Amino acid sequence: MDTNTSGSRADSRTSTDLPQVIAARFAIGQVVRHRMFDFRGVVFDVDPVFTNSDEWYEAIPEAIRPDKNQPFYHLLAEGPEESYIAYVSQQNLLTDDSGEPVDHPGIRSMFDRRDAGQYALKANLKH
Repeated sequence: MDTNTSGSRADSRTSTDLPQVIAARFAIGQVVRHRMFDFRGVVFDVDPVFTNSDEWYEAIPEAIRPDKNQPFYHLLAEGPEESYIAYVSQQNLLTDDSGEPVDHPGIRSMFDRRDAGQYALKANLKH
């Protein structure tokens, strides 16, 4: 472990060893839509950087594969034909201003609906 001349410990990692932290653009309970694909959803968790499996990441066609060093969002998502959980990079999400509710069976157990089409996390799920 490195020490400086004043005797305190210094971290041996440099800023180039650590991923740059990019501010999350979307919040828990916010309704978003995918930039390229026809689905929208409610954010229920945010990872500051990619945390899914390499297998999942490699399955994305290289031409549209997002950078791992950005926030990724867990969504209770609805598409034209089904509801599911989605994991989406920040670069591929846009704010959904439609005000329409999201039709996903998991929403009622996690969120209360607010005005303006947003959702509030249920009190028993907050830290």
